[in-house]
Amino acid sequence: MIRVFICDDQAVVCDGLEMILNADTQIEVVGTAYDGAEALERIPNAKPDVVLMDLKMPGMNGIQATREIRRKYPHIRVLVLTTYSDDEWVFDAIRSGASGYLLKGTPRTELTNAVKGTAAGDTHIDPGVAGKLFSQVARSTPVANTTVVQDLSERELEVLKLLAGGLTNAEIAESLYLTKGTVRNYVSSILAKLDVEDRTQAAILAMRHGLVDMGLE
Repeated sequence: MIRVFICDDQAVVCDGLEMILNADTQIEVVGTAYDGAEALERIPNAKPDVVLMDLKMPGMNGIQATREIRRKYPHIRVLVLTTYSDDEWVFDAIRSGASGYLLKGTPRTELTNAVKGTAAGDTHIDPGVAGKLFSQVARSTPVANTTVVQDLSERELEVLKLLAGGLTNAEIAESLYLTKGTVRNYVSSILAKLDVEDRTQAAILAMRHGLVDMGLE
């Protein structure tokens, strides 16, 4: 059972998310909070695997809360909630340790799949804003030498291109007719060969090396 904690300053959003998530037999909502400070108070007792975190909240916002959660409880993964206008906030949240982000209004099936994937170690990056996000990160974050991309196999390059496009491991597996376990192994190998810490940095390398068109202006 995946234990989920919800943090959003709008009660109606918390109620809606709780209803959707609790309808899935593999997910249990173990607590809610309306700001970051309240979340930090309740998380120790709730013991969640995943926190769904709103970004713009009064008091302690989602970026500050994400940073503290990841510092105090590194085993807990944070999946942020955002809108199309919040690209800069999403960038800051990922730098603070968030595992990915969802757009508010995401269909329930995608929502539950993103939560399950996050709990399993995947990074959920909504394709609708991935290009803008990577553009910001690429301008602000130093990464390893792109020549190491030449060490990747043909299949690893295929996986990297899809990863940079915002696809999850499950979506990559479906696209390439592979198992999720095989894709996970490819991703681990790619991160090691590129000498980067996470999927976001790998995607930045792919973009800088011209391996994927992110639709940037």
